[in-house]
Amino acid sequence: MPILFSIIESPLHPKLSSFYASRGLTEYTFSSMRKALAGLKKQSPDYIVAEFFYGYGNNYAGVNISNLDVLLYSLQKYAPEAKVIVLVDKKERQYVDKLNEILTLHAVLQFPVSENSLAPYLGEY
Repeated sequence: MPILFSIIESPLHPKLSSFYASRGLTEYTFSSMRKALAGLKKQSPDYIVAEFFYGYGNNYAGVNISNLDVLLYSLQKYAPEAKVIVLVDKKERQYVDKLNEILTLHAVLQFPVSENSLAPYLGEY
């Protein structure tokens, strides 16, 4: 079964475990980027669904664009074929495309995200 990592860092992230299971995906949930990175070193996901938080000021040491930078760099080594689906708030949407310079994103979905909006980006299993 294909593996999906859900990185849930805020209440905006939809709870879609039943939906993923109905599509034949095995979901692993992580409550922080640190835990997701540790999981990535143990298992390569087919999909990653994660929220985007822009690095205003020095939130991410001033070097990174967002909370996803380190994950995307790690994917280049541990799971280069993983499809990354980014969930983003409307006010931060303008910053997401910069991440494509690190690793091409599979999809960018603006909140609120539903099963119907996510379905076209997940394969049929």
